[in-house]
Order: sequence, then structure tokens, then C-alpha cells
Amino acid sequence: MPNDSLWRRLRGWVGSGRTERATTPPARANAGSAQVADSLRALLDDPGIPASVRSELAADFSRVEQMLDKLQRGELHVAVFGRVSAGKSALGNALLGREAFAVGVLHGTTTDAEHAMLDEAQHDGLVLIDTPGINELDGEAREKLAFEVAEVSDLVIFVCDGDLTREELDALKSLAATQRPLLLALNKADRYGRDELDGLLEHLRLRVAGLVRAEDVLAVAAHPAPQRVVEVDARGHEQQREQARTPDVAALRERLLAIAAREGKTLSAINAGLYAGRLTDQVSARIAETRKAVAAKLIHHYCIAKGVAVALNPIPVADLLAAAGLDAAMVVQLSRVYGLPLTRAESGRLVAVISAQLAALMGAIWGMQLVASALKGVSAGLSVVVTAAAQGALGWYATVLIGRAAERYLVGGKSWGEAGAKRAVADIVASLDRDSILREAREEILKRLKSRRG
Repeated sequence: MPNDSLWRRLRGWVGSGRTERATTPPARANAGSAQVADSLRALLDDPGIPASVRSELAADFSRVEQMLDKLQRGELHVAVFGRVSAGKSALGNALLGREAFAVGVLHGTTTDAEHAMLDEAQHDGLVLIDTPGINELDGEAREKLAFEVAEVSDLVIFVCDGDLTREELDALKSLAATQRPLLLALNKADRYGRDELDGLLEHLRLRVAGLVRAEDVLAVAAHPAPQRVVEVDARGHEQQREQARTPDVAALRERLLAIAAREGKTLSAINAGLYAGRLTDQVSARIAETRKAVAAKLIHHYCIAKGVAVALNPIPVADLLAAAGLDAAMVVQLSRVYGLPLTRAESGRLVAVISAQLAALMGAIWGMQLVASALKGVSAGLSVVVTAAAQGALGWYATVLIGRAAERYLVGGKSWGEAGAKRAVADIVASLDRDSILREAREEILKRLKSRRG
């Protein structure tokens, strides 16, 4: 659901205010559409989007391509909503002047979005989109589809055939929240007398006040009931027959054409811009998730390498120096994952900063590691394995902390933020379960050490 302030900013950028319905200057509307089109192309052509993310969001990228084509053609897409049997498909056909959409009395007639150019207004680029009924048998799935169609439509016609039910009013409120202009079409107007119809229209305008403008609540008869005609033959015999009546949708058609002519390009550009913004957010989130998953695997790989290396190195204390080199190599790899490459020297300095903060926070742990390193050289038998595994587990834990802290620094754009390195590293330490990490590390290292001894 688009943020209202964002909608207003975009309206100010590419067109006039929605509530005023003023005419957008053609030059301004064209310039706004061109800027939105450039943004869509930049999103589609962005080389920084991984292939895996493009594949995962393929349907969304395809929709952006369709929106770009729509902008270039100057089309205005209009979604037709309503409950089953209110006459959505029939209204679409009446506006088109041909049987473009399936019409039936059973639930489930409309199961997918269908598109057709509005015959009598092709030069204005109106496209009607029929949608599933909001109370179809397979309700949740089809209602979800209907609201997805609303996201890529520039204007919505909500069709009813009498006073609004609670279900219809709730759906109308949800649609209004999408910030699309709404028209309410009271269908089957031929069933009412003039006074009754006027009263019902006034009642509907009161019920939807704040959701639909009063002048956008209109009466239509998409498929009026046949008129009974009595004819008298030459011999004076009366015969009755039914005569089909033409649809009465002129007022609605005129309203659509007026909106298309007045602010069609503005609405189309705004909708495309909002959708592209949502997709950009999704892409950023997916890239962040992908990077985080790759980074987690990378850190785990270096944890194993460092833990085993520290455990196997027979030279006291020297293994800690070798481990620092592994940490620096890990940070270099992490910087590439996040698209902010660091040199080996830069990586070493970052590891030094993180290690200094860790030493200040956890001096006792690093002291234990130094003792364990020294003990390895004078222990024998199984005690060597156990001691080595304990020291390797501490090395593993240190790599987790350094990796997570470096990741925090890179996600921040090579910055610790206003709080600085001390607070960032402290937050990382506090967020991790040290005991579970050490337990996992000891088990993994012991398994590998015993395998090597065997």
C-alpha cells in the first residue's frame, strides 16, 4: 500500500493534486512520464542486481516491463471490481461495445485478469481489466489476484447492483487505501424507477463519502432486461415479444474519457513510479538476504578453517598469529560479497580495530586462549586433543565475532555509524549465544581432529 505522503510528492512531481482534478499541463505530464520511464529502464538494466534475485522476482520485473510499454503507449489501465453477479464483465463488454469478457451466472466465471482495448477510445489508450469477483468460491486466492491487479491499475471502477453489503464496503475501503481514483457504478439501474434510482444514488454517495467523489457515483445498465413489446397483427390479434435493449453506460464512458484526457498520463506515471519503488525495495531486501546467507556460509567456512588450524598447530602462541591472517582473508572475502572491496592492508586494519574492541570487552577469554595455546606444547595424549579443541573453539568464536562485526561495518557502507566501533562490537557480542557457538565449535573440531588421528 503506497505511503500517502509519497503519493502526494509524486503527484506534485508529475501532475496536479488528486483532490482538485485539475488539468495537468501536457508538457509537465510528458516530462514526468519520461522521468518515470527513465527510472523504470534504470531498474530493469541495473547490473548490480544478481541473476538469482532477477529470477526470484521475474514476475515483478515482467510487470515493470509492461508498465514501461504502457507509458510509452500512453495507456490508462482501468480495473473493474465487484462481487459475483454484480455485472462486472457485462459492464466491461458494454463499455467496449463487444463481447470481450466472459459473462456467466455461476461463481468463478472470471478466474484471471483479462485485457482489452476500449474500442471507441483507442486513441486515448484506455485498457479495461476484468477481475475475479470478491466473493468467488475460491475467495482468498482470487480476491488476492484482484487486489494485485489494482496495484498495477491506474483507476478502479467498483460495480454494485444495490446498496453496499459490508463485504463490498470493506473491499471499497481497501481499494481506496491503494490511492487509486475510484468510480462507483450502480449497475442494473433499469430495475429501478426514476425516484427510487435517485434515492439509491444519494444513499450510496453518503455511504462512500471520503472514499469516492459524489460525481463519481454513477448509474449504469450494462445488460438491461429485455423490453416486452405488444404487437397487433392485421387481424387484430395481440402478440407479445421481447425486444433487447441497448446498454446504458454513456455517463460512465464519458467520465472515463474525461479522466483519461485530463490526467491519464499523470495517473499512469505515478502508478508506475510507486510500483517501481516497491520493487526496488523488494530487490534491495532480496539482495541483502542473499548477501547475508553467502556471508554466513563464508564466516562458517573460516570458522572451521581457523578452529582446526589453531587446534592442529603444535607451536604455542604462533597459531594465534596465523589465525589473524585467516581473519584478514575472511574480511577481504566479505567485502567482495557486499560489493565494497577492501585491500589486504585495509582488511588487516579493520581486524585490528575489531580485535582491540573485543580484547577490551573480553580480556579474560583471550587470556584463556593464550594459556591454552601454551598448554598445547606440554600436554600429551588425549589431553592435547581436548585442549586443542578448546582453544580451537575459542578461535572459532573469535572468527564469528570478527566476521559479524566486519559484516556490520560493510552493511553500513564502510562505517560504524554514529555510535562507533565500540558500541557496534559490543552489540554483536551481546547478540550472540557464546555457549552454543563454543559447543558447536568443540564438537566439530573434535570430530575433525579424531578423524585425522584415525
